Amino acid sequence: MYDEAYGAAIFYGTPIMENIIGAYCFYRISKPFMKNKRRAVYVGGAYFLIILTLYILPLRINAFTAYLIGVLAAFFVMCEADRRNYEQKAFLAVIFFSMHWFTYAMAEILYDRLYGFAENTDYMLAHSELWLLLYLTVSLIFLGMELLFMTVGIHCILRSYSFKYENMSKKELLILVIPPFMGVVGYRVIEYYRGFYIGQVGKSSAKYDFFSLLYYAVAIITVVVVIVIYQNIKAGQEEKLQNELLGAQVNSIMQHIEQAESLYEDIRSIKHDMTNHIITLERLYSGNKTEEATGYGMELKTELSQITERIVSGNPVTDVILWEMQKKAEKKNICFDIDFHFPADSKINSFDISVILNNGLLNAIENTDKSRAAHISVLSYRRNNAYMIEINNTFMGELRWDEEREIPVTSKKKKDAHGYGLANIRRVAEKYSGAMEIELKDGMFCLTVMMMTEQPS
Repeated sequence: MYDEAYGAAIFYGTPIMENIIGAYCFYRISKPFMKNKRRAVYVGGAYFLIILTLYILPLRINAFTAYLIGVLAAFFVMCEADRRNYEQKAFLAVIFFSMHWFTYAMAEILYDRLYGFAENTDYMLAHSELWLLLYLTVSLIFLGMELLFMTVGIHCILRSYSFKYENMSKKELLILVIPPFMGVVGYRVIEYYRGFYIGQVGKSSAKYDFFSLLYYAVAIITVVVVIVIYQNIKAGQEEKLQNELLGAQVNSIMQHIEQAESLYEDIRSIKHDMTNHIITLERLYSGNKTEEATGYGMELKTELSQITERIVSGNPVTDVILWEMQKKAEKKNICFDIDFHFPADSKINSFDISVILNNGLLNAIENTDKSRAAHISVLSYRRNNAYMIEINNTFMGELRWDEEREIPVTSKKKKDAHGYGLANIRRVAEKYSGAMEIELKDGMFCLTVMMMTEQPS
């Protein structure tokens, strides 16, 4: 009697444990794609509660339909918890649904083969009192195999899926769900004939089970390979867009250089004509033409101020960039503080500094919080052999991070320089054996770039 009670507990408890494993795996696969990762718990919880309810209620629903309902419920919870990129969420739901059946089928085949082998051994035939222990052991092995297969599959998928915050189009969704969908169709066909064969013969065919296991393994590998190909295509698109942006920045910096050359040409012209200006003023004063001399001096002062009002950082290119960024900030009523000095005695070239200043200051101007005293500061300093650049701007809100690239993700729907600009800054820093750091501190977005430089001997 006790054996029957314990056997029933194992029989009814195994599906519940299986649902707990499924809920945990659904939580695992959805968590990296959600803005608020803690809400991924709701996804796994909704899946478990729906499946448990359908299991307890006396409803005539087959397992396939029940799990489909559970996945759909979890999908809607996922969409409600993170209202964006619904196509990607649909893809995750399809992937989990297919992975569940592939891994379940693999674990079930191995369970049947193991149990069938163990119960027919001479030892078990001679010790019928150990039947319950065998049943419990093999059930635990079944759950362990299902957890192992599902965890490994999800790990491979998450590792292959690099651009987790990139929006997925409907066309991409359609292409990506075809392999798992066809895999599930194949599963249904295989399981139908396997069940029919067992019903007729009383046991499954070893050859049939071997090819079934091979099919499910290939199905999982196919899903992972399709994701890898998709991500490689996305990486190619990212690289192309980044190169286009870099090309646009090169053209922009070339314009800065032309403006800098024009500025210094104006200064050289003023210096060349300075003697003539002084002689003219002397003649006007010597002829008691004070009014004309004052007017001439005012015109000369105005012309000089227009040329010399620009920032002096130690490099004509960075002068022009800082001056233009200051003007852009002032037009948006943003206070702009500059304490920047170009490292003229180092091997760091002006083009690389320009990439940092262009990208860093454009991001700061675009994302400065204007609900309070808007402020941007840019400064540079030396720390032993390290040349440091800091760009700070007022910022309110939360940063959403791309964990793969370790940079903030733009909140804009259209791709722009925000994410790529930070990637370019980090690339410049690494060129000089340095690094880029981003942090939120006291309502300020703080970008720090470090580049190592050698002092000339």
